[in-house]
Amino acid sequence: MVPEARSVPRHIAIIMDGNGRWAKQRLLPRVAGHRKGVEAVRATIRACIERGVEYLTLFAFSSENWRRPADEVSILMQLFMRALEQEVAKLHDNGVRFKVIGDTSRFEPKIRELIAGAEAQTAMNATLTLTIAANYGGRWDIAQAAGKLLAAHPDAARGFTPEALDPYLSMAYAPEPDLFIRTGGEQRVSNFLLWQLAYTELYFTDLLWPDFDADALGAAILSYQQRERRFGRTSEQVEAAR
Repeated sequence: MVPEARSVPRHIAIIMDGNGRWAKQRLLPRVAGHRKGVEAVRATIRACIERGVEYLTLFAFSSENWRRPADEVSILMQLFMRALEQEVAKLHDNGVRFKVIGDTSRFEPKIRELIAGAEAQTAMNATLTLTIAANYGGRWDIAQAAGKLLAAHPDAARGFTPEALDPYLSMAYAPEPDLFIRTGGEQRVSNFLLWQLAYTELYFTDLLWPDFDADALGAAILSYQQRERRFGRTSEQVEAAR
């Protein structure tokens, strides 16, 4: 089945890169960039709601980020905990459903408790689904999905279709992203939603994440609107289907 091509992306996924460089350019500690990045998250959520985006997925902490200096990892965990404590009520008031994907077992119990509470509190909201990818990796996602599939259907060891794996992926509750955005100038997907990005439109910007705002989101969406999404078809087939 060919997904519906909409003028406004139904699902946007973002790698929020450049917090540390933003701080370094201003001779500030890296934590200042991460704090400023939280403001960009708020602005992006508001802009997505205003534009009618239904799903927003943000790569907050990858499974590879544990390799960073221990003090920076500690600060990131503290910021994550503070955001869970301070932001979830605002999200709930604005009709945002909050989800976390990734291997949360490595987080301390307090963070896991806050995640569970936030997901339960906002479960019935429908304005926007905000997903935070934390201790997440695309390869991990595919591996854990395959493990769950085999546990539920041992005969799948003889072979299975891609469609059989879909229900066991971390984001089975959401459509695949229409638009992927990476800030900070790097042009790679960095182990983010590897399965789900198969037909996603990719957009890269040199803007550092703390400088990303509603106008920057608008520029990304405009680029998306100027592309032809064929999903394996010819241009003539796409035109005939309109």
